[in-house]
Amino acid sequence: MPQWTSTIGAAQLARLLTSGEGHHVASAGPRRQPAYRVLADGIRLLVLEGRVPVAARLPAERELAGALAVSRTTVATAFEALRADGFLVSRRGSGSWTAVPPGRPLPGRALEPLPPEAAGRIIDLGSAALPAPEPWLTRAFQAAVTAVGPAARTHGDFPAGLAELRQAIADRYAARGVPTMPEQIMVTTGAMGGVAAVCRLFTTHGERVAVEHPSYANVLHLMREAGARLVPVPMADRLAGWELPQWRRVLKDAAPRLAYVVADFHNPTGALATDEQRRDLVAAVRAAGTLLVVDETMADLALDVAPGASLPRPVCAFDHGGAAVITVGSASKSFWAGLRIGWVRAAPEVIRSLVAARAYADLGSPVMEQLALHWLLSEGGWEEALALRRAEIRVSRDAIVAALRVHLPEWEFDVPTGGLALWVRTGGLSGSRIADVAERLGVRVPSGPRFGVDGAFEGYIRVPFTVTDPLAAEAATRLAAAARLVAEDATPA
Repeated sequence: MPQWTSTIGAAQLARLLTSGEGHHVASAGPRRQPAYRVLADGIRLLVLEGRVPVAARLPAERELAGALAVSRTTVATAFEALRADGFLVSRRGSGSWTAVPPGRPLPGRALEPLPPEAAGRIIDLGSAALPAPEPWLTRAFQAAVTAVGPAARTHGDFPAGLAELRQAIADRYAARGVPTMPEQIMVTTGAMGGVAAVCRLFTTHGERVAVEHPSYANVLHLMREAGARLVPVPMADRLAGWELPQWRRVLKDAAPRLAYVVADFHNPTGALATDEQRRDLVAAVRAAGTLLVVDETMADLALDVAPGASLPRPVCAFDHGGAAVITVGSASKSFWAGLRIGWVRAAPEVIRSLVAARAYADLGSPVMEQLALHWLLSEGGWEEALALRRAEIRVSRDAIVAALRVHLPEWEFDVPTGGLALWVRTGGLSGSRIADVAERLGVRVPSGPRFGVDGAFEGYIRVPFTVTDPLAAEAATRLAAAARLVAEDATPA
């Protein structure tokens, strides 16, 4: 399925090239490279990092030259260099579009968990998931066994979820300042089950769906498999959240049916959207007639909240009337990935439609797991387990950060205040090649293109907070060895 194509205006491209986002690439400056080469490198970098989408139509040479205050010859020569490198395709009389050179790695797989039998020989940084917090898991299932009697005397199918769990989830939203009825909750099989249900209900093959760029790899894969036309919207630099001007432009020009975002400790960058950004995005999607799907799976994983400080309000708190935002949550990241229980919060009529459509999918989520989560939420175990989880992640994050800074000081990243991963720029090396070589050396990481559209983010990898010392130091050592081999263009035995 071809992706949605956009047009990049001369002023917009000039801003990207001359700002920090383009690393001041519109001027040759002290680099002493020809001006056309610097311009070509800047556009190439913007494409590889997802700042400019693949298949975007670039402005005419004369317009871009005027916006950058350079000669038209400089722009024409830069475009010719990009065509020679495979990053630009032109048709006489029609214009020029950004491209990815043939043979470059494109995202083709979701993030797959490492088989347990391989855990002894490979350090797994591929999946952002941690072992279950004990004794809370055991206590929750012991309580579920005791409470299963009433449910066991029924047919066992609860398409909307157990009534008591729906009430407990609704109560949690109310405690966060968002009044919610149980009729606004559907329990799902993990957050992915919720996203899949929403996509099935609201999109058809070829429908446009706006996504953050980068975004969660498994959701991108799910949407591609469903035939969606993904419309990438670049994230702001330095964990600054959403680029609202970009969102407004895409919502106006592409008119997507759905938009998918992770507002809380974004996966993979770790960015936390502000209250103002949340309010503005809800207003923008409402004006465009787009449904906003908000993934809250990381919302409980704040690691560095100062005493007395408050986190931004849930995105649905800004959706007065409840018609513009659908929220997806899960216990998988906050508690344990093996507890495959998630939920959707939406307007009651949307929940009714989702429940009716579920008869053609999975009928309902496992009862025992629902009872276990209900005990955690209602008996107080959830907060204690969550405190333990945050402490574990904080130790792991600090160990990973320290190890990377020692062994790979040339790699760049911003340390997020929550979530489960670092988004790491690999010093100009191919993230896909590093991931391939590193796995042969015994450490598994996902490459940047998994989280992008059309091969963007080749210069990145994602490193989750799932190991602590001494494994963190050993993982960084092996990544450094992989980076050296890639830089030397060598292949490990």
